[in-house]
Amino acid sequence: MTFSNSFLFYSYNIVSSILDKFGLILEHGKMEVFHFSRSQRVFNPPSLDLLEISSPVLKPKDTWRYLGFIFNRKLLFHQHIDFYTNKAISIIKYMKVLGNSTRSLISQQKQLLYRSCVLLIALYGFQLWFYKKAPLSYPLRVLNHM
Repeated sequence: MTFSNSFLFYSYNIVSSILDKFGLILEHGKMEVFHFSRSQRVFNPPSLDLLEISSPVLKPKDTWRYLGFIFNRKLLFHQHIDFYTNKAISIIKYMKVLGNSTRSLISQQKQLLYRSCVLLIALYGFQLWFYKKAPLSYPLRVLNHM
């Protein structure tokens, strides 16, 4: 891990000096560090100390959100799956409100809404967390609940 941090430090130093030459300012407060690991043991990556180049210490985050995907350090995607299945379940609950004051939606319309909206939300990022050797008991149990 220290090997990785030394590479990060040198890369950060190079990028900040290049941007400085172009007259661009690197905001250190907006920088994020994230380490991934698939090891089975406890994984606590060290902070990235940038005090040598007069920058703050960057502490690795527990979760990282990027383009609507929620990553954790072990790439388990439990938070991602929970977030989007909860969103889909709330949409299913609010489907009862749809319709007009005299009658609600017929079953074919509900089925169409479920297939065209709810499933797409629940399976957002499916290609990331469903791969060859991925443990699927948790995602399938949560999706079954939905």
